[in-house]
Amino acid sequence: MKTIKAFLGIFLLVFFLTSCMSLTHVVGTGASSSVATEKKQWYALWGLVPINEVDSKAMAGGASNYTIKSKVKFVDYVISAFTSAVTINVQTVSVLK
Repeated sequence: MKTIKAFLGIFLLVFFLTSCMSLTHVVGTGASSSVATEKKQWYALWGLVPINEVDSKAMAGGASNYTIKSKVKFVDYVISAFTSAVTINVQTVSVLK
């Protein structure tokens, strides 16, 4: 029972000490519609080393005006809660055209 309480306490501490993070880049005049493309960006060593490459320009599909949003969603926090033990974190990159 002590182990369960300790695990629950650590889980709640980690859960409540996380913060919401969002970064927005506007290219040209920005998005003119709400058409979005999303991909997951994976990092090792708690965000220091990117594992995969998300090309926002390719996601824009040749558009000259678009908005890039990098954010950590609730689902990303849930995934990272399990993968952060091996130093893997995730965030979502969205491109609005």
